[in-house]
Amino acid sequence: MKYFFKVIRLILQPVILFIDWVTRPSWPKRNEEEQKLIDEKTSNLALYQFYACPFCIITRRAMRRLGLNIEIRDAQNDPQWEQELVEQGGKRQVPCLRISSEDGKVEWLYESKDINHYLEQQYGDTPLSGN
Repeated sequence: MKYFFKVIRLILQPVILFIDWVTRPSWPKRNEEEQKLIDEKTSNLALYQFYACPFCIITRRAMRRLGLNIEIRDAQNDPQWEQELVEQGGKRQVPCLRISSEDGKVEWLYESKDINHYLEQQYGDTPLSGN
């Protein structure tokens, strides 16, 4: 049974990635100064993810739709990010958004819908979001 799911995953992953590529949302139109301001506001964020994970794809699509340049950390293929996710975040679950505050506090936000809601709340209503 384990191999069955592995084969299914090997077949579905390229299909999912292709559909994501074909239907990818467009980046909001901003001038350079507006984008720089958004980039500064998101510099305290990092997304731990697996490249072909459907829930990670959903979160990356939301980031693109909002025009957010958030650092992406591959917790599947980079042992450093996987270890950091498990040791500091508490579990090996993706997607996970690491939110660092200026006072040094770090929050780990799991679940794509919660991450997307957070990003929408923080950056979706700003006139700089392109909406």
